[in-house]
Amino acid sequence: KQVKQAADAFVDEVGGALRSVVERLPNVDPKGVDHDAASDAFNLVTALIDVDRSHTDDELWGLIFAFGRWMPDELMRALPDDLRRSGLLVDRAKWLDEPSPLFEILVSADRKFGTAHSRTYYDRALHLAFTVAALEAAPSRNELAAIDALRSRLLAAMDGLPASPLAGVGPSTPTSAAPGTSAAAASKAGSTDGAGGSGDDKDPEAELPPPRPVEEVLAELDELVGLDGVKTEVRLVTNLLRVQQLRAERDLPTSPQSRHLVFTGNPGTGKTTVARLLADIYRSLGVVEKGQLVETDRSGLVSGYVGQTAIKVMEVADRATGGVLLIDEAYALARGGENDFGREAIDTLVKVIEDRRDDLVVIAAGYPAEMADFIAANPGLASRFPKTIFFPDYSDDELWAIFTSIGDKAGYRPDDSAEAKVRAWFAAVPRDKGFGNGRLARNLFEDAVARQAGRVVEIEDPTDEDLMTLTAADIAEPGEGPRHGNADPAVRDTPPSSTIPASPTEPTPTDPTDEDASA
Repeated sequence: KQVKQAADAFVDEVGGALRSVVERLPNVDPKGVDHDAASDAFNLVTALIDVDRSHTDDELWGLIFAFGRWMPDELMRALPDDLRRSGLLVDRAKWLDEPSPLFEILVSADRKFGTAHSRTYYDRALHLAFTVAALEAAPSRNELAAIDALRSRLLAAMDGLPASPLAGVGPSTPTSAAPGTSAAAASKAGSTDGAGGSGDDKDPEAELPPPRPVEEVLAELDELVGLDGVKTEVRLVTNLLRVQQLRAERDLPTSPQSRHLVFTGNPGTGKTTVARLLADIYRSLGVVEKGQLVETDRSGLVSGYVGQTAIKVMEVADRATGGVLLIDEAYALARGGENDFGREAIDTLVKVIEDRRDDLVVIAAGYPAEMADFIAANPGLASRFPKTIFFPDYSDDELWAIFTSIGDKAGYRPDDSAEAKVRAWFAAVPRDKGFGNGRLARNLFEDAVARQAGRVVEIEDPTDEDLMTLTAADIAEPGEGPRHGNADPAVRDTPPSSTIPASPTEPTPTDPTDEDASA
C-alpha cells in the first residue's frame, strides 16, 4: 500500500511536470508521459529491491501492488515466488548508476526556462526510495548507501540550476525558516566553544524556531570543506532515521538503534560543526525535541570533591536533554586511577544515557587510540556507542579552501603570491598527532590580517584594493609560527597526556576567538 501511494505520487507529480514542459521543448512526444514516469518509478523500485539481493516477500508484494496496473501481464496475477523465478529483478540495481532520460529532460527545461521541475523529480524519487527501504524493519547498509548515491547523482545533475524551494522528503518532514550559511560552516570547520562550555546551550524557556528541513541541513553538510567520508556516514545515519520515521508513522515495528556516536580525529577537523548539523537533523526527524548542542569536557563533568561529580554530570545532562551532548576529549574521563572521579562521571553518564535514551544523544570525541580506552572503561559504553566516525586531517588544498572561505567572509582576497606562500606554509607543518587543521588556517589568516594592517598603514592613501588584498608579504614564512595568531611555531595542539590535571574543576584555557578549536 505504502509503495503504491509513493509510486502514484511520483507518477502524478513527475508526469505533470513533464507535461508542463512538453510544449516548450522540441522533439518530445506529449503522449504517454504518465507511462514514462511510471517506468522511472518502476526502475527505481526494482533497483532498490535488488541492491541487497534479498528480494523479500514484503518488497515484492509492494512492487506487485504498486505497478500491477502498469504491467498487468507481468505483475497482475503474480506472486513473490513467480517474480523470483522470472528473473525480473536480476541486475536491476544497475539502473541506479545510469542517468534517467526523463530526469535529463526536466533538468534541461529548468536550465532553459528557470523552472524547478527537476526538484519535483528529486523529491518524489527520494520519497519513493525511502518508502521502499521502509519495507524492512532494518534496511541494509547497501540500501541506505544506494539512496545516498541516488541523491548525490540527482543533485550533481541539478548543479547550477536556479534556486528552488528546499522541500522536505516524506509527508511529515517539517518546513523551516531561512537556510543556514554554508560558507560560515565551512570556515568554522575546526573550532570550539571552550572547556565545559555549551555551544548552542539555549534558554529552555525560549521559543524554539521551526525545525530545519533535513534537505537544507544536508545541503549545508555538503558544502563543508573536505570530510567526504564523514559526510557519507552522516547521510547514512540520516537515511536510516528517515526510514525508521516512515515506519513509525505507519505503526510498523522498527529495529532499535543507538543514536550515540564516537567522533575520532585530530583537533580542528570539524567535529563540533558536524555535531551541530546532526543536532539539527535529529530534531527535524523527531529523535530529540529541541536540538540544542551542549558542549563539555572533563572539567565540566568531574569535581574534585566526593559526591559532587554525579551532580555535575546530571546538571550538564539536564541542559542537554532534548538535544545533543558533545563531550570533547572524553578519554580524559578514563585516564585517572581507581580513585579518580572520572570513573564516577562515566558510570553516571552510562545511567543517564539509559534513562534518557528517548530524548538525549551523546557524542564522545577525541583521539582514536585514546577513545578506545574510554569505551573500554565501562562495560555499558560499547553497546551504547556502536558507531565511530573518523575525521581525517585536512589536505593542503582543503586548508587553502578554509583559509579563502574565512577571507571571503571577512572581506579579504589573497593574491597569487599570497596563495603560493600560504600553500608552502601549510606544507611545512608536520602532520602528527595534534595537527591543528581548521585552527591552523584560522590562525594563519588572523596573522596575515594583522601583518597586512601594519603594511597598509604605511601607504599614504590606500585604495579599497589595498585594504582588501593579502600579499606574500603578509604571510608568515614556512616553518614560522604566526606572530599575531594563537598557535606556537609548530601550530599543533598538545596531544593528550597520560596524567590528569591536578585541578580538574578548572576549565582548560581556550582562545575565545577560536570557536571550534578543539573539535
